Amino acid sequence: MENKSHALAAGAFVLLLAGLLVTLAVWLTRDSRQLRVYEITSQEEVTGLQPEASVRFKGVTVGKVTRIGFDPQAGSRVLLRIAIDDSAPITTSTFASLGFQGVTGLAFVQLDDDGQSKVMLAPGGGPAGRIPMRPGLMSKLSNHGETILLELEESSRRINQLLSTENQKKLVTTVGSMGQAADSLAHLSRDAGQALPPLVQDAKATLQALKATSLQVGDSADEARASARTFKTVTERMNEPGGTLDQLGAGADTLVRTGQTLNTTTLPRVNRVADEATRSARQLGRTLGSVGDNPQSLIFGNAPIPPGPGEPGFSNSPGTP
Repeated sequence: MENKSHALAAGAFVLLLAGLLVTLAVWLTRDSRQLRVYEITSQEEVTGLQPEASVRFKGVTVGKVTRIGFDPQAGSRVLLRIAIDDSAPITTSTFASLGFQGVTGLAFVQLDDDGQSKVMLAPGGGPAGRIPMRPGLMSKLSNHGETILLELEESSRRINQLLSTENQKKLVTTVGSMGQAADSLAHLSRDAGQALPPLVQDAKATLQALKATSLQVGDSADEARASARTFKTVTERMNEPGGTLDQLGAGADTLVRTGQTLNTTTLPRVNRVADEATRSARQLGRTLGSVGDNPQSLIFGNAPIPPGPGEPGFSNSPGTP
């Protein structure tokens, strides 16, 4: 009877201890935060995501996944229900993506916001208030996996072609040629080291010649500047009042006035004298012509002029008075 009492007491103690542990665990794991429920719709796969998976906003844990299923309005879409802390700034421009934890490969929901909207998204879900899910890094890699594999295959094929036997021979030949070029360069550097002192002396002589030439150029420049100053002085003297240019202008004016006087006074007189001389020459020519035709007119004078038609003594018969 005593053994039974001890066993009963031990069993009651164990049950009491188990109840206390369960109560302590529930108390420690209780979540007293104010949570908002949102829905996420996804066309992508959610492999690795389980209920109670964490939800992070910009890397900070703000909630958990409460349900994973299909959208009753579109059976090809995955519908996630998440519970988010009331302090998380979920706006209409917030979007979700699927992330994976380190080595374990467990998935979680990553929330982010591009900042295009400041309007807070109302909780409760519904087609108008759902958070869209965009492809994550792993989704993009899986979508482009075939393309990446094809590119890797093409790259490996080209590498194999590059490392073919013929190309290896060419590579060995190229390396040998590079060695010969290195030897030639070494011989050239030795020859250059031997020919360098005379070259330095020639360079020094060239520099001295250049220095002398620069001095001559400087002297020529001084002479050119002196000539320029002299020319400037002559120009200023020519342009000053009463200078050469003014005297040339006065002489030109005098020449113009002389030409005008010659055109208005002297030339008309000369033209009249020339006309009179021309008339006198014509009269003298007629007189000489008359004397040549009738020389006796100088002694007896000019013969009387025979009568014309209608005048007394006119006759049509030649030689009849």
